Amino acid sequence: QVQLVESGGGLVQPGGSLKLSCAASVEIFNAHSLGWYRQPPGKGREFVAGLSGSFETNYADSVKGRFTISKDIDKRIFYLYMFNLKPEDTARYYCNVNVGAPLTSYWGQGTQVTIPS
Repeated sequence: QVQLVESGGGLVQPGGSLKLSCAASVEIFNAHSLGWYRQPPGKGREFVAGLSGSFETNYADSVKGRFTISKDIDKRIFYLYMFNLKPEDTARYYCNVNVGAPLTSYWGQGTQVTIPS
């Protein structure tokens, strides 16, 4: 069983920055993929950023150029760096890891990010 714990959320003014962290209970160096998702108030969960096992990244169009996903293989942690935050970035952010055989998807409990308008 993989446990994921997010941290780093909070309330930030528009234009500000945050760094979200996701600490995993197991090695993530060989994970099939890592990702960040978010769920805005009253909406469904949506993809934000992903990092494949071959270190390829992809981002939702709404965050391209503002968000960066990266991982620290030594510390079993991966991050979401968020810059130039906007009110529409307000959401609960969840980290996701796909790992193992058979491939299994794990989720954290989420961390709240609030950007007031």
